[in-house]
Amino acid sequence: MESERHWRVRSSSVAGMFWFAGWLFTLAYAQLLWWQAILGLVIWPYYLGVRLR
Repeated sequence: MESERHWRVRSSSVAGMFWFAGWLFTLAYAQLLWWQAILGLVIWPYYLGVRLR
C-alpha cells in the first residue's frame, strides 16, 4: 500500500499570507511612500480586524 501524504495548512499561516498579499497590493495600488507604507503596516491590520469582526 502506498502511503498518502496529507498537507495541513494552519489558518494562521493562510491568514498571514492573505494579510501580506493585501498589504503589498495596498502599497502598489495607492503608490505610497516608504514612511506611509510603514504607517500602513501598523494601521491596516487594525482596520481589517475591526471590519472582519
